[in-house]
Amino acid sequence: MNSPRSTDFDVIIAGCGPTGAMLAAELRLHDVRVLVLDKETEPAAFARIVGLHIRSIELMAMRGLLDRISAHARKRPAGGFFAAIGKPAPEGLDSAHAYMLGIPQPVIVDLLEEHAIRLGAQVRHGCAVTGFEQDEEGVTVELASGEQLRTRYLVGCDGARSTVRKLLGVGFPGEPSRTDTLMGEMEAGMPWEEIAATVAATRETHQRFWIHPFGERAYRVVVPAAGVGDRANPPTLDDFKQQLRAVAGTDFGVHSPRWLSRFGDATRLAERYRVGRVLLAGDAAHIHPPVGGQGLNLGVQDAVNLGWKLAAQIRGWAPDSLLDTYPAERRPVAADVLDNTRAQMELMSPEPGAQAVRRLLTELMDFDEVNRFLIEKITAIGIRYDFGDGPDLLGRRLRDIDLKEGRLYDLLHRGRGLLLDRTERLTTGGWSDRVDHVADPTAAVDVPAVLLRPDGHVAWIGDDQQDLDDHLARWFG
Repeated sequence: MNSPRSTDFDVIIAGCGPTGAMLAAELRLHDVRVLVLDKETEPAAFARIVGLHIRSIELMAMRGLLDRISAHARKRPAGGFFAAIGKPAPEGLDSAHAYMLGIPQPVIVDLLEEHAIRLGAQVRHGCAVTGFEQDEEGVTVELASGEQLRTRYLVGCDGARSTVRKLLGVGFPGEPSRTDTLMGEMEAGMPWEEIAATVAATRETHQRFWIHPFGERAYRVVVPAAGVGDRANPPTLDDFKQQLRAVAGTDFGVHSPRWLSRFGDATRLAERYRVGRVLLAGDAAHIHPPVGGQGLNLGVQDAVNLGWKLAAQIRGWAPDSLLDTYPAERRPVAADVLDNTRAQMELMSPEPGAQAVRRLLTELMDFDEVNRFLIEKITAIGIRYDFGDGPDLLGRRLRDIDLKEGRLYDLLHRGRGLLLDRTERLTTGGWSDRVDHVADPTAAVDVPAVLLRPDGHVAWIGDDQQDLDDHLARWFG
């Protein structure tokens, strides 16, 4: 491959799903030249509903996107997600946004892409990455059209079958899919009252089965595939009818399908998130069963963790090893999600042993500490990065709180660091071009001052200027 001489972009992102679009927007907050390439020319033919959990909702609020997204979403309670065990969320979750938002995936993708374009990102659809070569100065990316582009960094956000990951030679160990599930949208001939009664009775032993009303006359149907059909071929309406009769004793008179799909429970984690100037994020780096609805959230949170760090590297002020904190922080989070989805899948098995464990856990979740631990895990508000010894708040994200100037998250829209100073005597000094300073003795935190990274995680707590300067240098160069 012959490398073009000039650098066309600072970052090329392969894949314009939620992760790629969010990453592009985060980079544009720091004036990074970004191109997003997506091989698809049209959006998905079906509108699968996805859920934004608490941590992702907080991130949307931090970037001024929450009102726009909420207008297209349906608010739901934050509880009942772990293995579909129907326990309500505990009282007093540490968030101003203790709920979930259900939104069609194409809608959230469009909103995030529009956000990235509005900030100045370029997006090209129908452009597939087919090869690349990296050197000490950058990466030469080849497209299916034969065009070559030069970039300083390449990020693969191109999904579970990531071309970037495969070309990079990064292993993707884990377990192949063992349990397939059918999901589709269709009409039904049975009255809703009868459907609801049958669903309630069936779900006592088959948690991977449900039918919900969706729009006018339509129902969203999920049922175990149990070996029906060939995974390589799209499912048919007859496949759904056969499995509905096997699981629920009736096919509910389903007809007129709008879309039909099939998904598995493959669980894999990339061995590395970074090789030189090429990085991985989202499903390109990790896949897992969809139980608990964590997949989209995990990818978006990858993007917000990576964005400011990669921008710092490109703008020239990144401290040594800052970019390496991306895989150091995010890969363990993904590993934990893989483990909790493995556990959830076991708990949803109809086998007697799994059902016995499920009943036991259901009883344990009546204890507030157990329920709270599991909800914080699913919604990602329990994450604590290892920033060294210090108070429990160190390394955690800070909830949205009231300030004299309004709400904390409203001050994070630009993707900069923030010093929240109750002492009114600290300063950001030479870092003021990348860290904002808010002096507010009324701030609702029980520590003298906190330094927030652009992703909202607490990087320092204290009241000593020299100690603060040391941490500003550690995170902001």
